[in-house]
Amino acid sequence: MLKKTDPLPGEARMRYLDGDLKLISHGDFVICAVTGRKIPLGALRYWSVDLQEAYVDASAAASRMVTGT
Repeated sequence: MLKKTDPLPGEARMRYLDGDLKLISHGDFVICAVTGRKIPLGALRYWSVDLQEAYVDASAAASRMVTGT
């Protein structure tokens, strides 16, 4: 059984840095922390360094920053 912390098949693990990303484990996508949608690595543009999570788009990122959920 998969735990919430277990990556999905094909899911990458990233370290989100200021203006950069560091690949921790290989994969094709990461999961948006707000929507739960898969984000292909080539399309990843929004993330939080403080929260260490990715967002599918600017709206999801803004939602997370405003509401904290």
